[in-house]
Amino acid sequence: MSTTVCVAVAVAAGATALTACSSSGTKAAGTAGTDVAAVSRAGVRDGGTLTWAVDAMPKTLNAYQSDADAGTTTVTGATLPAMFRLDAHGTPRLDTDYATAASVTAQDPRQVVTYDLNPRAKWSDGRAVGADDFVAQWKALGGKNSAFWTARNAGYDRISAISRGADAHQVKVTFATPYADWRSLFAPLYPKSVTGSTDAFNDGVRTSLPVSAGPFTVKAEDTDAGTVTLARNDHWWGARAKLDKIVLTAVPRDKRPAQMAAGKLDVAEIDPDELAAAKRTTGVGVRTAPDAAYAQLALNGSSGPLADEKVRHAVARAIDRKKIAATVLTPVGLTAEPLGNHLVLPSQEGYVDHSSALGKADTEQAAALLADAGWRQPAAGKTGEKAAGPAGSGRVTASGALTVVEPARAATKDGKDLTMRFVLPADSPTLDQVGGQIARMLSRIGIRTEISKVAEDSYFQDHVASGDFDLALYSWPGTAFPATDDTPIFAKPVPAPDGSLAVAENYTRVGTDQIDQLMARAGTELDAKQARSLTDQADERIWAAAASIPLYQRPEVVALRTDVANAGAFGFETPAYQNIGFRR
Repeated sequence: MSTTVCVAVAVAAGATALTACSSSGTKAAGTAGTDVAAVSRAGVRDGGTLTWAVDAMPKTLNAYQSDADAGTTTVTGATLPAMFRLDAHGTPRLDTDYATAASVTAQDPRQVVTYDLNPRAKWSDGRAVGADDFVAQWKALGGKNSAFWTARNAGYDRISAISRGADAHQVKVTFATPYADWRSLFAPLYPKSVTGSTDAFNDGVRTSLPVSAGPFTVKAEDTDAGTVTLARNDHWWGARAKLDKIVLTAVPRDKRPAQMAAGKLDVAEIDPDELAAAKRTTGVGVRTAPDAAYAQLALNGSSGPLADEKVRHAVARAIDRKKIAATVLTPVGLTAEPLGNHLVLPSQEGYVDHSSALGKADTEQAAALLADAGWRQPAAGKTGEKAAGPAGSGRVTASGALTVVEPARAATKDGKDLTMRFVLPADSPTLDQVGGQIARMLSRIGIRTEISKVAEDSYFQDHVASGDFDLALYSWPGTAFPATDDTPIFAKPVPAPDGSLAVAENYTRVGTDQIDQLMARAGTELDAKQARSLTDQADERIWAAAASIPLYQRPEVVALRTDVANAGAFGFETPAYQNIGFRR
């Protein structure tokens, strides 16, 4: 991610004092950042149309609007400039097709970033990519003109001036306050014909992109067919795209295996439980890598028992995260390690496990924490779960099937059982499995859970975002720019002018001033090591707050025809769309 708004997506997710050093280990980036069917360009034939399954047609082609989605990212990645793109381990790398150099050239009195643009870089209408495009995008996204419907202004709101440099191919960007994540900006970069007009920015670019500057252009959108067709850009100055066309086709996940087997799709991400069947399909291969996203258990700390930090710690300590990670990752052949960081994922450079700030899974300690908070189990009887029927059974309510997991000995306080509402999106086998595991683990310390499955299209808006849950499973995307992208997720909620609570994207509604201060300092620290130290400290405190419990880096499982080249499970890596094609 860069400057687009973070989007939570449904997946398959102690001592309260911090110690002076709570890190339990540091790793270099994992070796399995991607799993791509790599072929040299010489081994890829010219021409052909690749059909690529997506979850839905892009809701907008404007990456800076709130409803931008994965489809938006795919289209813009293939058609628009980005000064930096991510490598397999989530590290931003200069894209020399667009800029031959980009660096901080001054810090005092103000930070200045100088871009030396590739002189060959041109829009498909023949105009050179230049300072006017940078200026127009800054003014659209800077936050001073509310007529532009933008999701978020992070970074652009710190710019004080943009000017042409020594020649037409140099751009100087001056910041009013230091901005550590400056590499996240202008990725993508839109032409000034889009960002210079509110009509084009707000509405025009939602459904069409007449001017591009990538290996592909947007040729057509067909709402009835559910397709977006990208065609080779003949004005592209870089390595010529191997494919004639890429057709992004909206296909439900449960339909993809059959369509792959029938030869109707060339590339499709599939659910992990379809992996074995896909491997048995003639002419189809499967690629698996850690995704650029992680699964977490969210604890709503705004009210009820979970408003007590001791209860949140008890819940977190009752969960065997390693067992949960093994359940999801072992079947797809990935290392079954629980996630130890909210801000850096294991496949990224600089990953550090800070989970010891919370403590290891320990049922006895978890029960003791509950007791210390006033929730006590009776001494007699055995711990465990009462028979609650098979997953998905139980009484049915208006919100869907309700599965109640009863403990053998309920923890009580003032004569009331400790009950938590566990809300999950419907129709997800992985969530059924993970949610059931968590409920059973919690039953051992006396917590009664009511697992409610709701329609997936209303899951976030009506339940997670509105705070209608105690426990919930969803994921967040990983990012190379945590100080920018993760701040809204963990920022302390503040009262809004209308008396409500402004939570941004912090749906757990738990935050601290310390976390906010550390993230803010990281966002202005131009020394990369110092910035990483600050985000490490922030992550330790996020763990200690015990509202977001990371479970595992999600698996990415992609099925593709065996003759497809340079596609697969990309993880963090930005695809080189010009190299994708079919083997000779």
